[in-house]
Amino acid sequence: MSQIDMKFEKEIVKKISLNYLLYLPENYDQNKNYPLIVFLHGAGERGDNLELVKKHGIPKIVETEQNFQFIVVSPQCPKNSWWAMFSEELFELLKNIEDDYSIDKNRIYLTGLSMGGFGTWDMAVKYPNKFAAIAPICGGLEDTDEVRKLVHIPIWVFHGAKDAVVPIKASEELVDVLKECGGNVQFTIYPELEHDSWTETYNNPKLCEWFLKQERKK
Repeated sequence: MSQIDMKFEKEIVKKISLNYLLYLPENYDQNKNYPLIVFLHGAGERGDNLELVKKHGIPKIVETEQNFQFIVVSPQCPKNSWWAMFSEELFELLKNIEDDYSIDKNRIYLTGLSMGGFGTWDMAVKYPNKFAAIAPICGGLEDTDEVRKLVHIPIWVFHGAKDAVVPIKASEELVDVLKECGGNVQFTIYPELEHDSWTETYNNPKLCEWFLKQERKK
């Protein structure tokens, strides 16, 4: 657990605790630099329940590959909260993880589910030079000035067709804007999935291969 003061408009509003799951490779080697996947699980009933997140909110490749060669951290957004509120604290947590573990700083990937999808966009906009690639579950951004900060980050946008959080049209319009700005964007719609069927999208070797091959440009 990481307990951090939440600073908002130059005032400390309250204390928050960010619970998180951390997955290391089975044969973790401190002398080797590993890619890091940051998985933002959304708020709601699962937001405070790490057991449910372990069951529903971690990429399946971690569960199915006995010798995956990357690190996964999954901070949990407190229930009834919004990830955009905590981006500074999340960034501080990432710095702490980089200090404590052997991370390849040019291969840090950001992904998120439901409210975590909005947090993914927010983190990428605020720290556009941090991540090698991002993969939110849906759209959620409309400000093209903010979007322009993301064009150098490869993005794979997911959207479940049954998703009620953000209409598919909003994701399509966002993808169009990113492409018009010169962004490297892939967009995939999963017709039968609801927005929180996130692990199904990660049972996808093509995606995992693409995601982990990206490298942040100097």
